[in-house]
Amino acid sequence: MARKFITYFDKQGEDYTDELISAVRDKLDTCDNIKYILIASSSGESALKLAEAIDDDDITIINVSHNVGFSGDNESDISDEMIEKLEKEGIKTFQGIHAFSGAARGVTNKYGGYSPLDVVADTLRMFSHGVKVAGEISIMAADAGLVPVGEEIIAIGGRAHGVDTAVILTPVNSKNLFNMKFHEIIAMPRD
Repeated sequence: MARKFITYFDKQGEDYTDELISAVRDKLDTCDNIKYILIASSSGESALKLAEAIDDDDITIINVSHNVGFSGDNESDISDEMIEKLEKEGIKTFQGIHAFSGAARGVTNKYGGYSPLDVVADTLRMFSHGVKVAGEISIMAADAGLVPVGEEIIAIGGRAHGVDTAVILTPVNSKNLFNMKFHEIIAMPRD
C-alpha cells in the first residue's frame, strides 16, 4: 500500500499553471522511472514554463499543440518562433489531430449524432477536462512514436489557457484505447 499526495485546485483554469508545474517537479523528486512528460500547450507558453522548472537531461518534454487547421484553415495555433524557442530548450512540438475527435468530429458536424469517442472524452471529463486532455495527448504522442507504449509517463493538460491537471499514466496506441492505464493523479481541479 502506498499513500500519495494529490493537489486539488479550487477551479479549472490558467491561474494554476505555476502551482501545477511545481507539483510535477515535486513528484519527479520521488519518481525515478519517469522519462517523458507530455504537456498540452497550444501556444507553447506552458511548455516553456515547464522546461524552465524541470532541469533534468534524462527527461524528455514534448509539447502537444492543436493540429494545423484547428482554429482556422491552414492556421497554426503555435508560432514558428515559439517552436524554435522550445527546440532550443530541448522540447519537441507535436501538432496532430485530436485522438478523441479528429475526423469523427467532421462526420458529426455534417450529419449530427455522436461518435463513440465522444463518449470516451465525456467520461474522462467527468474527472476534469485536463484528465481528458492528458489521456488524449498520450494517445496522440504514442501514435506518432514520440513516447513508448507500456512505460509510465506524466501527461499534463488543462482547458483553453494554462494547465491545471497532471497524471501519471501508461500510454497506448489508439487501436488499444481501452488498455490505457491512469496510475496517479498528481493535481487536478475540484470543480
